[in-house]
Amino acid sequence: MAILIIVVFVLGYAAIALEHPLKIDKAASALVTGMVCWAIYVFSLNGGGHDIIHTIEHGANGEGGLYHHMFDIANILFFLMGAMTIVELVDAHEGFAVITDRIKTKNITKLLWIICILTFFFSAALDNLTTTIVMVSLLRKLIKDQKTRWVFVGMVVVAANAGGAWSPIGDVTTTMLWIKGQLPDVPNIIIDLILPSLVALLVPLAILSFTFKGEVERPLKQENADHYLNPTTSGERVSVFILGLSGLIFVPFFKTVTHLPPFMGMMLSLGIIWTITEIMHKGKSKSEKQPLSVIGVLQKIDVASVLFFLGILMAVAALQEFGHLRTAALALDSAFGGDIFSINIVIGLLSSIVDNVPLVAAAQGMYDIVPTGEFAANGHFWELLAYCAGTGGSALIIGSAAGVAAMGLEKIDFMWYLKKISWLAIIGYLAGAATYYLMHL
Repeated sequence: MAILIIVVFVLGYAAIALEHPLKIDKAASALVTGMVCWAIYVFSLNGGGHDIIHTIEHGANGEGGLYHHMFDIANILFFLMGAMTIVELVDAHEGFAVITDRIKTKNITKLLWIICILTFFFSAALDNLTTTIVMVSLLRKLIKDQKTRWVFVGMVVVAANAGGAWSPIGDVTTTMLWIKGQLPDVPNIIIDLILPSLVALLVPLAILSFTFKGEVERPLKQENADHYLNPTTSGERVSVFILGLSGLIFVPFFKTVTHLPPFMGMMLSLGIIWTITEIMHKGKSKSEKQPLSVIGVLQKIDVASVLFFLGILMAVAALQEFGHLRTAALALDSAFGGDIFSINIVIGLLSSIVDNVPLVAAAQGMYDIVPTGEFAANGHFWELLAYCAGTGGSALIIGSAAGVAAMGLEKIDFMWYLKKISWLAIIGYLAGAATYYLMHL
């Protein structure tokens, strides 16, 4: 059974990667993979003398189980749905024109640098997932050609993951290390990781700048007659844009103050914005109000992407329950003789294949926080782990939440990303890791 679950995961992963040749939506492949992996796990319990129901719910050691994983997965799914709804609501009010109207350049290289630098710092202030959703929406307003936009979106994924790695609220793995005490000193995290993270973006950005030339063509605004009869006012656009951005920025502050899961802050923001927009449009007719309401924009949410998340995260959770991820972590420790640089480099690359959250969780369980040395609080091992787990996921488009969101929103082909972006992301990742190494020789 232990081997069978790996086979199923690999086959499911291949089906996701070959979505276009197979003509099977990746969400379907992910759902089948996730649910079959858990079915295999259940069958494995029959021969192990376990109380099956208790083990499914609470895990073999009482510290995991389906309920625990579903809570973590639900956090991500509801967070994603809330962020997507807020972004779609801002888009419905043409709120992104506040930014796009100020970006005048059509030079493809200048635009790429502007978008990537904005993404890098937005990701640290918001988080890499939310920032990616926002930036993809912006790029749809700025670039007409799909393949050109895909290159920009691919670099947005690289920039968002790099920007999230050096901030305790920018990436979920850095947040885990911050909250659980491995990296308690926030200024120290920023000082030690911002330069390697910036290098991880600037190196691929510089390489791409030499080959990516020309000008972009902006899409024509597709506006129906209702837009001209009942357009959103300038005040409404600015107000909803500010509300949406403030609502997204509010989420990490809410989490820090209350220690509640991030999705609750996102849902609170959504509820507040929903209420304000309802009041804002209360004097309009139903037909006028519908496309500008949350009820209206919910129809635009990409449910298939949410289901893809569910399937792939369930599959990874099943691997974790089997103990495969911890076995891999122990094997790494043995193979590299405890060398923290090599171990973290490999963990980062592995995080592009399986979710970085359980990998970091496994590392947290493997190593104790000691008073001094590389494994002390704010030690080099934990800092490098935050960098590698945060940026390594850019190597594959399904290696990070930002990448999966981009893939779902823009329908980016897995193999296209592998050919066009992965090698750039890996070069940047290794350059950033080398920068950290040189900083702390």
